[in-house]
Amino acid sequence: MKHNLQYLLLLCLIVLAACNNKAEMNNSNNELVFPKGEKIVSDNFTGTAYLKMLIAADSLNTTAIGSVTFEPGARSKWHSHPAGQILLAVDGVGYYQEKGQPKKILRKGDAVKCPPNVPHWHGASADTAFVQIAITGREKGETVWLEAVTDSVYSNSKQ
Repeated sequence: MKHNLQYLLLLCLIVLAACNNKAEMNNSNNELVFPKGEKIVSDNFTGTAYLKMLIAADSLNTTAIGSVTFEPGARSKWHSHPAGQILLAVDGVGYYQEKGQPKKILRKGDAVKCPPNVPHWHGASADTAFVQIAITGREKGETVWLEAVTDSVYSNSKQ
């Protein structure tokens, strides 16, 4: 009986240690890769989004790289990039849509290649924040901002 109690106590300690280790792993998985950055104060976004510029374009390297965090429901306006753009989903659930195409759901690990001069928008899903790394070529010009994404377009699967 005494040995059974010792084994039960040992088993409980192992389970508690494993649960604690798993909780620590889950917490570390939820940490941001890059800082959240500053709140974007621009009418080019609906809802709340944050930008942390990681690399600014300059005369030596015309590519800009930024980490963008969208709160649930936040999104960009329709826009295009003369040199194209690449999006890397690093956390949460987001959306990406090109004009005339169905909306795509983006999850951690997804990558999207936005073709040059193709109007598109991207942002968080309605109930989950979304973090992306945006890699934008600037050698052919700046982002061309277009109209806001309406609530009906945001909610639909097609534009």
